[in-house]
Amino acid sequence: MLGIRDGAVVDIGGGTTGVAILRDGKVIDNIDEPTGGTHLSLVIAGALKIPFAEAEKRKVKVRGQEELLPLVHPTLEKISTIVRGAVAGHDVDIIHLVGGTAAFVGIADIMTDITGIRTEVAPQPMLVTPLGVASFAEPIAQKGGH
Repeated sequence: MLGIRDGAVVDIGGGTTGVAILRDGKVIDNIDEPTGGTHLSLVIAGALKIPFAEAEKRKVKVRGQEELLPLVHPTLEKISTIVRGAVAGHDVDIIHLVGGTAAFVGIADIMTDITGIRTEVAPQPMLVTPLGVASFAEPIAQKGGH
């Protein structure tokens, strides 16, 4: 979906962070660890003493993210540490962030600081995963699969 041949694609979902290492357009390694956007919402809810649903709403509003960044910074560091471990031993010169949490303000800078690798957020990061799944589903449907 992103046209990436080499590097790492990091999908920060609700409950997990998945890292795929790509070489010549093929996945040569991948990991999935249990830390993601839900953890940010839990931190926000606890720190602000608000319901989880309200924390979720605040998390996704770009206008308020800068204010929330100090609260979730340690969780974003944890996610970045997961990525640093996943890319260790691989020749990765760029990290591409996808998934809803990838849109959180400041995450690319934190990831770059922790990993030492240039990090970029994909355009429309929340849509990359569903579009990728849909692109694989179409050929299966054409072959008579479900």
